[in-house]
Amino acid sequence: MSQSEEALSLLAEVQAWRPEECLRHLPAALPRLLSLYQVVDNWSQRIGVLRILMEKFLPQIHLSELEQTFSSKILPKTVEFFDGLLYEVSSHAEQLTSQNEELHVTMRNHIQNLVLVVEALTGCVRHICTLQETLPLDFVHSLPLSVLHIIKKTYIHCKNSESLYSDCFCLFSDLLQSLFKEAYALQKQIMELIEIVSVNSCAADESVAVMVSVIHILLEVCSAVSSIDRALHANTWKFIIRQSLKHKSLIKNGLKHSDILRSLCEDILFSFQSCLQLAEQMKCSGTQESTDYKLFQRMNKLCRFFANSLLHYTKEFTSFLVDSCSLLHQTYLQIHSKFPPSLHAPAISKAHQDEMARGFLVTLDSLLSLLVSFKPFIEVVLSKTPDLPSELHFPQCRLLLSVMDTLPSQSQDVKAIWNTGNQYPEEIPRMTLLSALFHSLQQCSGELSLPVLAPGMMGTGQHKSTFYHYVCIHLCTFITTLTASHFHLLECSLLETILGSHTIIALLAMDAWCFLARFETADLCAHHTFIIAHLIKVCPAESYQATLLGVLLRRLLFLMTAEHQVKFADKFPPKDTENLQLWQHLSLQALTPLLRPQVAREIFVVGFTQCQEWLNSGRSLDEFPQVNIAFSALLSVCQTSGEMLEPDQRIALIGTLGQFLAVLHPTEVSSLPYLQHTCCLVFQLLQLFIQMLEPQLLIQIFALQTSLIQQNPSDHILIAILDFLSSMGKAFIVPDFQGQVLPQLCCLFATLLAYNNWMIQQHAIEVFTQFAEETSHEDILPQCLKSEEIKSKVVTFLSKTHDIEESAEAQAERMKKENALLSSHLGEATEENQSDLILEPSPKRACYSPSEVQYTSAIDSAERTLEVLKQLLQKGPPPIWLAKKLDTLQMTLSNLRKAIC
Repeated sequence: MSQSEEALSLLAEVQAWRPEECLRHLPAALPRLLSLYQVVDNWSQRIGVLRILMEKFLPQIHLSELEQTFSSKILPKTVEFFDGLLYEVSSHAEQLTSQNEELHVTMRNHIQNLVLVVEALTGCVRHICTLQETLPLDFVHSLPLSVLHIIKKTYIHCKNSESLYSDCFCLFSDLLQSLFKEAYALQKQIMELIEIVSVNSCAADESVAVMVSVIHILLEVCSAVSSIDRALHANTWKFIIRQSLKHKSLIKNGLKHSDILRSLCEDILFSFQSCLQLAEQMKCSGTQESTDYKLFQRMNKLCRFFANSLLHYTKEFTSFLVDSCSLLHQTYLQIHSKFPPSLHAPAISKAHQDEMARGFLVTLDSLLSLLVSFKPFIEVVLSKTPDLPSELHFPQCRLLLSVMDTLPSQSQDVKAIWNTGNQYPEEIPRMTLLSALFHSLQQCSGELSLPVLAPGMMGTGQHKSTFYHYVCIHLCTFITTLTASHFHLLECSLLETILGSHTIIALLAMDAWCFLARFETADLCAHHTFIIAHLIKVCPAESYQATLLGVLLRRLLFLMTAEHQVKFADKFPPKDTENLQLWQHLSLQALTPLLRPQVAREIFVVGFTQCQEWLNSGRSLDEFPQVNIAFSALLSVCQTSGEMLEPDQRIALIGTLGQFLAVLHPTEVSSLPYLQHTCCLVFQLLQLFIQMLEPQLLIQIFALQTSLIQQNPSDHILIAILDFLSSMGKAFIVPDFQGQVLPQLCCLFATLLAYNNWMIQQHAIEVFTQFAEETSHEDILPQCLKSEEIKSKVVTFLSKTHDIEESAEAQAERMKKENALLSSHLGEATEENQSDLILEPSPKRACYSPSEVQYTSAIDSAERTLEVLKQLLQKGPPPIWLAKKLDTLQMTLSNLRKAIC
């Protein structure tokens, strides 16, 4: 008799047996059926044998004998049988055509057989689950792994079926759906069985390995069903987490923690992106259809579920997650990069943002509170900061600010890791918390400057603030929690940031420093002020570091006590020329009423004297930097305590400024930076005395300004000219000189209003508007507007309307480009200015040898001045003192002539 005939005969015989007969024939029949099941080749007959074994004989086997007698022999062969049948189906699927009906029938039979195998296994697992409430894993070693393998293969086949079956998919979709449903039922049943399985603490290595493998296979099942059924996907993950925690003590060393974390993070990001896409669709369509919104809510709920799963798993297995810290860090950053005020946040409604933030971001913050004390995570966060892509620097700032909020409750050891950076050469290189924050903030100029709010950044009531304000508050709060041992690191970090090349971040560091000066003792404030003053004195006078330190010193002086201000003035007496470099940065309004007049008088005397000495000496251009310091100090006095100057002091200063105007040649000004600075300072000083300026001096000023504009000067020269013009509305030109002064003024306004630089043009419009509101010479206003385009721009500015309304998306794109441009510029500036950070005394003045160009410039200036004087004499009687002044000039010319000979 053939195997096929034997099988049919045995199956027919056994099929008719009642349960008691099966029990009686079990010892003899079971070996025959097992042997037959392993050798028979016919798919249908093998399934018949399997069903007989499961339905007739399985109920008769005692649980304690199940593994040895039944499972270990049946299940491996069943897995092999299922894999072979599935391979047949997949192979035939690639050959399918719409005309091959015979193959269609074969395929349907094969798929139906797969369904029957899964059904038989479902019955088997269901029966075992009913045997007792707790099931030792030793009794069912083979069952979970074999069943889960078949479930995984089934899901993968169903997942790929649409592409595998191609155009013929519709012919088999009903059977494939049945196959999936049966696999789903089998998974529910096997998870129920695993739920009641017990693994005692003395379990053999084999049992622990089985449970570990169960977790890993279920992880693969998750990957297979993630795009098929979200509910099944979530339930599988829930089961994985529950079983991992239930058997934690036994399996923790065998689990592939990094794989589990990676899969969880991938699922979080996938569901999060799906949420964002749905929210974007609803925002773009302008509607909120119930179907889309319900789907959005389900996806948002899924996000919260995955985040909570990640939180629970991380909490239980933190010590095993050393290799996953970078992944956790990246996941946190990628999610926060999609929330405002990040420039990379998608355009979704505020309601959807809030809905996602309430459950989702709160969980991520809880996750961060778990990791804040985990050293490998700290090292990843602080070592990765410099290498982050541009879009992740803003979420990095958010993370570091959250750490600052959490850190006060941590141990001293944890605080030390965050705050101190590297302690030993063998450690992973890492920045300090403050350095990392300032570094990332440098890449977030757009987010800092835009008046937007991030989730959780709203204060009480309806108060709104910028991200800059939010950062400043948290930074200052953090400063109050620092221990004395970390205080020097704070000072170093703040100073390093102020000396950096990013102005906005330097101002933030100044805000924090000023808070520190107010929060701590008056003695500390004074100590810091003296240190900053010494640093300014050793900085190159024209360096940007000296300027930034000067801004900080100016602010700190306001916070000093009266006693400390007196000590400051004694330590750096303004009557000493070398201290003008310091006092030029300070506002005398900060000083007490008793101290202010004395300081103002001393600064004026020494500054004015230095300017006069230069005019009366050889007028070396190399000495102009010292002259600029003197002018800056005089400007500070005039701006902040000008009312304390005597009338004769003001007149003397104006006369000196007029003399400097005569020696400023436009060509030299355009080519020499320190002369540009001088020119700006002179214009600023003259602006303060606009109502005291004689018409002749105004003509001289306008002539120089016109010549400078023709040289295509730097923007700061043009800004200085415009600032001077902004004060002209307060000036009244006497009728005798209006014909000379007003045309020049109109020409200057017309030129600057039509300038091809948008910044200069905008400032010119603002200045012209101010002039128009204040001047008594309204009749010249039309002459300043030379074209209809300029008129239109001025009218638009006055009406405060926008020519183009920029959308939020366009604004974000523009700010991204500006961020990239600024980062590139700052990178170049940092490299170029590294030498400026070396604070060394200025070198000795080099010997000066004037050039022919400088002689030519000086003679040309003298000739122009004399020509102006000649024109004035033709228009009216001179003042009484002019004759005496000309005699003095004649003597000076005679002396110069003798020096040449």
